[in-house]
Amino acid sequence: MLNRRTLLGSAALVAVAPVLRAHAEDAPGVTAGAIKLGNTNPHSGPASAYGAIANADTAYFNMINEQGGVNGRKIDFISLDDAYSPPKTVEQTRRLIEQDGVAFIFNGLGTPCQSAVRAYMNAHKVPQLFVATGADKWGDYAHFPWTMGWQPSYRTEAAIYAKYLLNEKPQSKIAVLYQNDDFGKDYLLGLKDGLGAKYGEMVVKEASYETTDPTIDSQAVTLQSSGADVLVTAATPKWAAQTIRKIAELNWKPLHFMTNVSVSVGAVIKPAGEQNAAGMITGAYQKDPTDPKWANDAGMQEWLAFMKKYMPGADISDNNHTYGFGVSMTMEQVLKQCGNDLSRGNVMKQAANLKDLDIPVLLPGIRINTSPTNFHPIRAMQLQRWTGKGWELFGSVISA
Repeated sequence: MLNRRTLLGSAALVAVAPVLRAHAEDAPGVTAGAIKLGNTNPHSGPASAYGAIANADTAYFNMINEQGGVNGRKIDFISLDDAYSPPKTVEQTRRLIEQDGVAFIFNGLGTPCQSAVRAYMNAHKVPQLFVATGADKWGDYAHFPWTMGWQPSYRTEAAIYAKYLLNEKPQSKIAVLYQNDDFGKDYLLGLKDGLGAKYGEMVVKEASYETTDPTIDSQAVTLQSSGADVLVTAATPKWAAQTIRKIAELNWKPLHFMTNVSVSVGAVIKPAGEQNAAGMITGAYQKDPTDPKWANDAGMQEWLAFMKKYMPGADISDNNHTYGFGVSMTMEQVLKQCGNDLSRGNVMKQAANLKDLDIPVLLPGIRINTSPTNFHPIRAMQLQRWTGKGWELFGSVISA
C-alpha cells in the first residue's frame, strides 16, 4: 500500500456535511458504491501535451479506488478527448452530462474550451470544478457560481511580472506574444494592471497567434524588429517551444517571461533546447520534479512513489503530472468534506470551503484556500529562472 500523506492543517477541521443519503434527483452520477466524474482534455491535437494531466488524474483516482475510495465510494473517472476544439468540448461535455450521467465535470482543460461550456454548466447547475486553466474568469462567483478554477490566475501572474520589471528594469521595452483568446488576453490585462499608466510607454509591440497557425515564426520576427529587450510569452506548449527555438535562431536575447502553463521541462524545454531557454523566467507555485533541491522532500517523495506505482514509465520531468496529482488531491478533499451528501449543491458548497489545505507538490508557503466569495484556490507564486540545466527559485512567495 502506498504510504499516502494525511491531509493536514485546518482543512481537516472543516465541518463535514451532515450524513444524509442524497436523493437520486439531487445527485446524478452517485450510487451507494461510486461517484462518476467527467472530464474533457486534449488527448490529441495542438495542445495534446496537456493530455498528461488527465492521465495523472486517472492514475490518482485509481490509487484512491485501490485504497477503498472516498467515504466508501469508488471514483469512476471518464476523460474524453476534445482535441482543444471548443465545439468538440461542447459535444463531449453534453455527452458526459446527458448520456453518461456524470455527477459533475472535474478539471476540464483549456480556456477557449471551458469558456464554451461555462454558460451551459451554470444554467444546468452542474459543478465545473477546478478548471485546468488560469483564466481570471473562473473566479467570477457572482455570475457563474457553479464554476471554479484551481491554479493561479494568468492575470495575477502577468501583474507579478510587470511589478518585477518596474522594480528591476523600469526602462525596458516589452514585446508580448499571446494566444488570441481569453487565455492570452488575460496576460495583456495583467500587464496593464501591473504597469498601470506606463503600459503604453513600456509595451512597444503586441502580436497574437491562432491555435490553427502552424508556427509563430513571423510573429517572432515582428516582435524582434520592435527593438524590445523583454518578451512576455503567453502560449500553450507547442507554440511556447517554437518561440524559445525561434528567438534563439534569431540570436535575439530578450529577458524572456514564459507563462507557467508552458514551462514543463519534458513537454517544452527539452524539445525547444535546454540552452535556448537559459535565463527564461516564470512564476511557479508547484515544486519542480527535476530540481534536486526536492530530492529529500517528503511531499515529492510521496509524488515519486505515486508515479512509480501508478504511472510507471511516464516522464517525471513533465510537471503536468505534478499538476494532475495536486488538483486530484484537492478534489479528493472536497469529496471527503461532502460526507454522504453528494448532491451537486453540496459538492459546490464544500469546494468553496477549503481551508489552509496542504498539497505536497505545492511550493512551501502556498496553500489552498477558498470561500463563497473566493473562487481562486491558489493566489501566490514565486519567480524562478531557467539556468540551462534546471529551474532556480529566487525572491520570496508573492501573494495576490
